[in-house]
Amino acid sequence: MKPTPLTFKKKIALELWREQQKMARDEHPLRQLFWECTLRCDLKCRHCGSDCKMQSESKDMPKEDFLRVLDGIAKKTDPHKVFVIISGGEPLMRQDIEQCGAGIYQRGFPWGMVTNALHLTPQRFQGLLKAGMHSMTISLDGLEDDHNWMRGNDNSFKMVSQAIDMLVATEGFVFDIVTCVTRRNYEKLDEIKEFLIAKGVPRWRLFTVFPVGRAALDPMMRLTNEEFKGVFEFIRTVRKEGSIRADYGCEGFLGNYEGEVRNRLYSCQAGISVGSVMADGSIAACASIRADYNQGNIYEDDFMEVWENRYLKYRYREWMRKDDCAQCKYFRYCQGNGMHLRDGEGKLLFCHLKRLSQ
Repeated sequence: MKPTPLTFKKKIALELWREQQKMARDEHPLRQLFWECTLRCDLKCRHCGSDCKMQSESKDMPKEDFLRVLDGIAKKTDPHKVFVIISGGEPLMRQDIEQCGAGIYQRGFPWGMVTNALHLTPQRFQGLLKAGMHSMTISLDGLEDDHNWMRGNDNSFKMVSQAIDMLVATEGFVFDIVTCVTRRNYEKLDEIKEFLIAKGVPRWRLFTVFPVGRAALDPMMRLTNEEFKGVFEFIRTVRKEGSIRADYGCEGFLGNYEGEVRNRLYSCQAGISVGSVMADGSIAACASIRADYNQGNIYEDDFMEVWENRYLKYRYREWMRKDDCAQCKYFRYCQGNGMHLRDGEGKLLFCHLKRLSQ
């Protein structure tokens, strides 16, 4: 299936979606807020794009500081409509994470967590549920040998498997499993799929590595063009089978694969509906985006004032129409790809459509 030219049906759908996204950029309602609660992590994953460490030089943000941010947000918008996602680092490295979650929940904000599950014991899971946790995302990057290779820990797969069982057994709890597709696990995607289906997992999110952090230097992280296209063929097939809902991650305009490999058409929501508070207090958007695009700091600025009046580079992206994007006829839909794929000078690091066209 060629990603270009777009079919007539796709063009109509994308034009309608484009108009919706114009309104979203103008209104920019805050709907997701990431909190990078720590830079500490108990794993050293091969694909990690962050600078997280077991013993980080940066201290964890005191929960009171983040809760003050939420108090300010609640004065300007309905907290029930802003979903807080606790990330890291590894959130479970914090011994007070249950207290953090309870404070978020008591202020009317629904919240969830992204975790590697290495220390997600039944006791901690129950404590998090009592603190009001609504959802969880756990990473699984293959079956035992492949996952442990990726994560650098021989116990990681076992703990993830146990965690999945706990989540599946919790009636009504919303969660998904996320898999980074690499050269090592590409040929085993069917095996991973069958493992997850057998476990009773309803949602599976797949993504491909972008060239930053440790992944930029590791050839096993970089798929060939054929494998890259194969990921989307695989997801499309799995979605048609219907045994598990597979989605590609939120990044990248995918041409004719749009509408067939995830539940909505492409748009980068960073700074439009998604914000974040980083471990050092920086006011950012998606936590994957470079610090070059931070908009302020909670220790100096009011978060909602920043949200309402800054973020112009995120919301109006004509400045991205340069280099490979300068003459691209699909810029009207792509808007220059995800903000996390721009370097400090604004240059695009990775174009999904270009990869699919090769």
